[in-house]
Amino acid sequence: MPSMRSALTVAAGRAARRLARLRGGGRGGSAFPGLVVERIDPGFLARTLEGLPLGVVVVSGTNGKTTTTKILVELLRSQGLRVFTNPTGSNFVRGVAAALLTEVDARGRLAADIAVLELDEAHAVHFVRQVRPRASLLLNVMRDQLDRFGEIDHTADLLHTVAKASTELVVLNGDDPRLSAPRFTDDLGARVERFGIGEGLRRVFLSDDDLRREDAGGAMLEDAGLGAGPADGARTPATRLEAIDGRRARILVDGEEHEVEFVLPGVHNMLNATGALALASSLLGADADLPALLRALAHVRAAFGRGEMLEVDGVPLELALVKNPAGFRMSLLSAGTDPAETMIAINDEYADGRDMSWLWDVDFSALRASGVHVVSGVRAYDMALRLRYDEVLVDGVETDLGPALRSLIDAARASGRPMRIFCTYTAMLAVRAQLSRITHVETVL
Repeated sequence: MPSMRSALTVAAGRAARRLARLRGGGRGGSAFPGLVVERIDPGFLARTLEGLPLGVVVVSGTNGKTTTTKILVELLRSQGLRVFTNPTGSNFVRGVAAALLTEVDARGRLAADIAVLELDEAHAVHFVRQVRPRASLLLNVMRDQLDRFGEIDHTADLLHTVAKASTELVVLNGDDPRLSAPRFTDDLGARVERFGIGEGLRRVFLSDDDLRREDAGGAMLEDAGLGAGPADGARTPATRLEAIDGRRARILVDGEEHEVEFVLPGVHNMLNATGALALASSLLGADADLPALLRALAHVRAAFGRGEMLEVDGVPLELALVKNPAGFRMSLLSAGTDPAETMIAINDEYADGRDMSWLWDVDFSALRASGVHVVSGVRAYDMALRLRYDEVLVDGVETDLGPALRSLIDAARASGRPMRIFCTYTAMLAVRAQLSRITHVETVL
């Protein structure tokens, strides 16, 4: 229950937030206030969240956490629930604490029915030691930030710790060979449900193992079905993505097919949405209003920087976050053959992962037809070299994001084409900051 200690913690955390703003820390998305809370009151998270009537849901995995969390929040709100979440994508434990400071009252009381929290794989382990989630939604295991996580079996072990801590429900990607393996599922105390894809989509959605087995080029898509599917021969997921036609998808829920016209761009987000739907319907059970869930699914917009559509002086611009081979591949696949002036911005800061060797595991041949107008960021020359090996023409290399963006905008005005920027996390933040200096930018609603 809220206590005098919680009230003091809230006051100290909010003071830290004001200080962070004065020092240029932004709108409160800074994790500094959360760090202060961690240091002065380690029990604050547990005290604040343990009283929620429907508990806590943790969303984790390599790809898609931010967008899936946003989708799940909207689905639960469509059921009339008050949902607390960490909407800025600050997915460390201190980020959750910082988000709480914006939602609790002066005594530390949180007016919510349920919490849906995106958590980095490693920080999810720290979180579940403090707060045992009622449910967890585990998306995938891919090579990502090798300098932090090492090999992907270690990432699977981190997610296994989260699953073991979940008290009631674990919803996992039944087509991910590590998440669906008996080694992962057999010792879980919570009920296990799966989401996944139909047979017709196995050539589109590849596991990390599939990507490593397949040769680069056309053979990757032709033979991508090899080795796909649950590793333990588990039953077919009750909720699965059956077919895709543009932004229209057919989703099977408990044996009945439903058609959803998505606003969200990207085929990967359709699978993320399927996972969110599986969690919401499983968690709510007989109380779930499926038609309302499906309507909400159709109207969810992209999360900040994740396939987000912007307009720059009336010219469409898509921001696509990329951070590992599978994610970059899905972004390229989603872009399809739509002509666009393209920029790739690659940084290697801590939040991006220092090791950029994964770029050599991405097949960039889809960019041959249109080429790339400019590559930018700290690792621009590494990216340009990688594209040269895939015979992708690059018009220019500019490590400074400001001039690179101006060049991209000028090219789009001249050609009449929309713009598309593939960028790592810190590059995406820098791109947005630069855009605000160059011209008026607004999110398309």
